[in-house]
Amino acid sequence: MGAVGLQTHIWANNTRSVILLVTFPILLIGIVYGIELIMMGLGFLPNSGKGLGDDMAMAASWLGATIPLALGIAAVWFAIAYFGSQAMVDALTGARKVERRTEPELYNLLENLAISRGLRTPTLRVIDNDSLNAFATGLHEGQYSITVTRGLVQNLTRDELEAVLAHELTHVINKDVRTMVIASIFAGIISVLAEMIFRALLYSGGRRRSNDDNKNAMPLILIGIAFAVVGFVLAIVIRMMLSRTREYVADAGAVELTKNPDAMISALRKVEGRSSLKGPDELQQLFLDNQPDGVGLEGLFASHPPIAKRIEALKKFGGGRDPGPWSGEPGVARDSYSTSVPSAG
Repeated sequence: MGAVGLQTHIWANNTRSVILLVTFPILLIGIVYGIELIMMGLGFLPNSGKGLGDDMAMAASWLGATIPLALGIAAVWFAIAYFGSQAMVDALTGARKVERRTEPELYNLLENLAISRGLRTPTLRVIDNDSLNAFATGLHEGQYSITVTRGLVQNLTRDELEAVLAHELTHVINKDVRTMVIASIFAGIISVLAEMIFRALLYSGGRRRSNDDNKNAMPLILIGIAFAVVGFVLAIVIRMMLSRTREYVADAGAVELTKNPDAMISALRKVEGRSSLKGPDELQQLFLDNQPDGVGLEGLFASHPPIAKRIEALKKFGGGRDPGPWSGEPGVARDSYSTSVPSAG
């Protein structure tokens, strides 16, 4: 995890992010096309009166008019999210802004880390919750914010807390926060469109126009649903790909900032199994940890790599030592950790 290697990973992530983010508008076009096919099949839009291929071609010809409308709505949504994202996050999580006078040690840790990189100190927020988690938000300097839970502050030692703050600050330094917030906004737009499709299918029964003369109705509906589902699933997968790779780099960045791989490892051990924090999926991908307990498909769509793999990377490339699972005792020194299975809670 040397400086050169770390910077290479950052460049690779940023390049990958640009490529992946470009696919969101493409997915939006595909989903809009699917909506057109569904509405044609349900009788809300006219059909060609010919074969299935002609109906699909007719729907494609409408994209020239519908795509600008969809992009316009997306632009309005993006503008609202751009200026109101932090207020939305605070409302959803219960986060509140804190100052140096109320949280002096926490504030000083963050300020010192920011100064060491010549950055303006992000706004500090706290959620009065017993879970152990943290996240960074914001789209540009002056808007960046780092939020930690009360459980994290109460259970981590000073060095561990500094490592977590350094992890979140690395997301800010590498512009991960901006990328993930933008991806979340795009994903939110696609989620709303998908919900509109399924609501339309659910409530269209008695309100549908007569479409008995269209033998292509059911194939059009099925093809349209396929377009919508594929677009929705790919949006989730892209969002997960953006999030997962960044956690390893942020862990490495924390070690680079603090020169203390042991603190990052022990912080992750304390967070392990205790990071549950309510919030929409688009927000949870920003968390320090959001690894589901399940395996299989649930693990496939996880927004974060397993903590065990993150610890292995820190041991291999950062030279850190793993104290083993945490006993659950607040603020204990690293050397006194128990190797027993962590309690639930």
